[in-house]
Amino acid sequence: QVQLAESGGGLVQAGGSLRLSCAASGRTSSTYAMGWFRHPPRKERGFVAAISWNGDITYYADSVKGRFTISRDNAKNTVYLQMNSLEPEDTAVYYCAADPKYYILVAPQGKPGSWGQGTQVTVSS
Repeated sequence: QVQLAESGGGLVQAGGSLRLSCAASGRTSSTYAMGWFRHPPRKERGFVAAISWNGDITYYADSVKGRFTISRDNAKNTVYLQMNSLEPEDTAVYYCAADPKYYILVAPQGKPGSWGQGTQVTVSS
């Protein structure tokens, strides 16, 4: 397992942007696939985006495609989620997740082995 710590959440108006960061620690963290999930109020936690260990493969939920971009810097052991054109429906606690296997992050019933504590994103209308 790796340890994950998210940052960058906050309050933003609709149409605005935020960038979330997820710092990973652990000697093998750069070989892990990484992803972002979110838990909106009164809804279940859901997948947002994932990136392979070397950044070659990315995958997005339909609801964020074209607005959010996931990226990583393995030299800094950090994954980012750039969120543009934010909507009130994007309000949620955002969690970073990691797993040695990329498909675990994108499979509907996948259960990543490592999770961060979450960071709140609130989008006002």
